Amino acid sequence: MPLSLLACLLALLVLRGLATNEAFHDSRIAVSVDKTTVPDRLLKGGPVIDARGARNEDPVSYRIPDRTAVLSFDDGPSPEWTPKILEVLAARDVRADFFVTGAMTTRHPDLIRKIVAGGHELGVHTFTHPDLVYQSRARISWELAQTQLALAGVAGVHSALFRPPYSSDATAMDDWNYPVIKYVGARGYLTAFIDRDTDDWRRPGVDAIVKAAMPAKPGAGALILLHDAGGDRTQTLAALVQIIDRLQAQGYRFTTISEALGASSATVPVHGFQLWAGKGFIWATGVAVLTLPVLVGLLAVVGFLNFGRFALMLVLAPLHARRSKRRDAWGPPVTEPVTVLVPAYNERECMANTLRSLAASDHPIEVIVVDDGSTDGTADIVEEMALPFVRLIRQANGGKSSALNTGIAAASHDLVVMMDGDTVFEPSTVRELVQPFGDPAIGAVAGNAKVGNRDSLIGAWQHIEYVLGHNLDRRMYDMLGVIPTIPGAVGAFRKEALRRVGGMSDDTLAEDTDITIAVLCDGWRIVYAERARAWTEAPASLQQLWSQRYRWSYGSMQAMWKHRGAVTSRGPAGRFGRLGLPLVVLFGVVAPLLAPLVDLFLLYGVLFGDAPITLTSWGGFILLQAALSWYAFRLDGEKPWHLISLPIQQLVYRQLMYIVLLQSAITAMTGGRLRWQKLRRTGEVAAPVEA
Repeated sequence: MPLSLLACLLALLVLRGLATNEAFHDSRIAVSVDKTTVPDRLLKGGPVIDARGARNEDPVSYRIPDRTAVLSFDDGPSPEWTPKILEVLAARDVRADFFVTGAMTTRHPDLIRKIVAGGHELGVHTFTHPDLVYQSRARISWELAQTQLALAGVAGVHSALFRPPYSSDATAMDDWNYPVIKYVGARGYLTAFIDRDTDDWRRPGVDAIVKAAMPAKPGAGALILLHDAGGDRTQTLAALVQIIDRLQAQGYRFTTISEALGASSATVPVHGFQLWAGKGFIWATGVAVLTLPVLVGLLAVVGFLNFGRFALMLVLAPLHARRSKRRDAWGPPVTEPVTVLVPAYNERECMANTLRSLAASDHPIEVIVVDDGSTDGTADIVEEMALPFVRLIRQANGGKSSALNTGIAAASHDLVVMMDGDTVFEPSTVRELVQPFGDPAIGAVAGNAKVGNRDSLIGAWQHIEYVLGHNLDRRMYDMLGVIPTIPGAVGAFRKEALRRVGGMSDDTLAEDTDITIAVLCDGWRIVYAERARAWTEAPASLQQLWSQRYRWSYGSMQAMWKHRGAVTSRGPAGRFGRLGLPLVVLFGVVAPLLAPLVDLFLLYGVLFGDAPITLTSWGGFILLQAALSWYAFRLDGEKPWHLISLPIQQLVYRQLMYIVLLQSAITAMTGGRLRWQKLRRTGEVAAPVEA
């Protein structure tokens, strides 16, 4: 569903681009003088070429009969000039031919219907007005078919008349465009060139336009070219009146091309599938045109949110870094023992590494491993290691929240550190994590979770995400006093704070976000300890990554919805509800959900718009992202060489995260339920790594 939605948005952009003549636009104009393949009789014949069917190998031309004039208008319809031209024609009871483009047809359907209602004849002038000499046969067929689809949708008609863009009289046929005429003829079209070219698009003056429209010989028939779109047609409108009056005074009759040749009208009604397909196309195009301003507005929202987030990070992160350097920032050192809880479910590959890392801790600890019904022998490994500071509690499988609550109830100390069973601590992690508790107002501390298996491409991408998107965010939220999530891999709580909010809850799949918000709303401060580093095993495959992030995203949305009442609350809950919750929703949900628009417009700009400008803009964004990432790596003491993969991350990994979040939002809005999904671990994060 997310991919289908993104594909539909891209299709709407393309449809809008077609309607505005931006997509597939080709401004090249061919110039050729060779006429070796064009029959001489056609070069010296009339303006209408019949190369249809059996005549394709032996095409013929037709002249407009004497004392007969056909007015033809190209490039329309125009909402400004076509109605005025129709008024002039109606006032003098003159019918004409309008060679319309599909793009203008989709944008101004009422004018097409008005042209047909006035008894005028329609002709096809392609959809996007390219010089067909440069186009493939597939593109030519597409240009014709889409224009016919548009005509069917707006007026219920098709047309058998065709005029090539940038065409002139029959003598201008050459070795380049003659094959196009034959190919179009084979598709059932009668090609209409001209006898008299007024060059009105150049605006040479009313008198010059009128003079150019007059037949070369007195009384000779004439197919006259004018334009009802493409610029200022004031001179065309004034000249039209004089052309009609002067030729009528000379005894000319005005008619359409088909009637002049004694044929039935080239504009014929369509029914059935062709009619409904056309209506569907016009409806979709109309939606696309109306949707674009909305998409552009949402794109502006994305830009505002992203740059606003960047600005907050750049202002607040340095302040947090300076505060973190002060060892006395929280009061007297915390030296009392703490309890470390390790909830475990099928962590056989990782458990030994986790416990060995805790054994090296330079802070006094007790460790409680709560085996939540593992089926792979995790508890047996804990027992075999027989570490004196480790207690093992076995329980039937009840989920992570249940395991943590069991551990909290069994904890001997007032400070409780929580870590995942696939995580390893540095010797100083626990000590650094609990130092902020020297301030009695602090109820919980978030540690610095880092990717241990970062040597693979997926691991490197997650490493960038953790340093930039997680830890730099936490610095910002810390300075604002609204940290929304303490990572399950490394976090610490006062037992009193946990007791007051009722312990861990299984209401959501993001129990870490749920408990963090609850503690904040209860009035406790939560801070970020950047030097409390934990090394976790990130998912090693895209499938596992998808499963993890899908759960995270869905669970976070559940937690936000659960605590939505904080928006109207008083006291600390109200502060979080009116400051923290909107920031989390805007930066964590709205901006990522709308961010795919950046990539859609990038793709559209590269394929159908100004590719150099589009790529330059995207490159500027990447440079800004790289600069911010480099700064985040510097603050975290990380080597920046992993940032080499940042451009690829922006093209692949970021899109995957967008789709995950979009699918999570769809699941939440449709009332779907997502079950906990256990990831397969390898145990490759074996020991702390120097940062």
